[in-house]
Amino acid sequence: MILASMKKNGAILTAFALATTGSVALVQQLTAPRIEAQEKKHLMRTLTQVLPADEYNNELYLDCIESNAPELGPNGPHRIYRAKHNGQPVALLVQHITPEGYSGNIDILTALYANAEIAGVRITQHKETPGLGDKVEVKKSDWVHSFSGVQVQSAEDPRFNVKKEGGMFDQFTGATITPRAVVHSVNTATWYAHQNFDSLFAQPNICQEEQL
Repeated sequence: MILASMKKNGAILTAFALATTGSVALVQQLTAPRIEAQEKKHLMRTLTQVLPADEYNNELYLDCIESNAPELGPNGPHRIYRAKHNGQPVALLVQHITPEGYSGNIDILTALYANAEIAGVRITQHKETPGLGDKVEVKKSDWVHSFSGVQVQSAEDPRFNVKKEGGMFDQFTGATITPRAVVHSVNTATWYAHQNFDSLFAQPNICQEEQL
């Protein structure tokens, strides 16, 4: 009697587990296109924020390459989008990560011209402390705009530090680690892209291939 009951309960549990797994898989399948569309929309919006739209006439999200360069941080390969005007190189929009944030990785998008001048910077993902480190977000403060128009001069440009450590960028009250991490990463990523500007534009476009 007990054995029969155990078998019955086991069968019920198995059926329930299969039904639950199937439901989760179905929900993921149904929502995947919507999630992908939202991510694409967010990407396009972010790309247009770091580079003036009148400076290029190609579809940024359809022209990219990938790089595992250590200067771009962990979790590669990192995508680099290429802005062109009538087919000619204008700027690179580089995705990079700093692992030195107070609460872990900070994902960054930096746009730069061939001469290493920064067009714009945006923080695309982070886990920094609300009210302190999250001031790197453009919706929290205008701090990130301080990069625009600055020309990087070397891989370790002394200006690319917070002011209390001799640099040109403001730190946050009670949160120096976060801005320092972002500033250093922008410096390193920008100089890498500047040094390899022509070769990065010469590589085959992988974003266009993904659309085929």
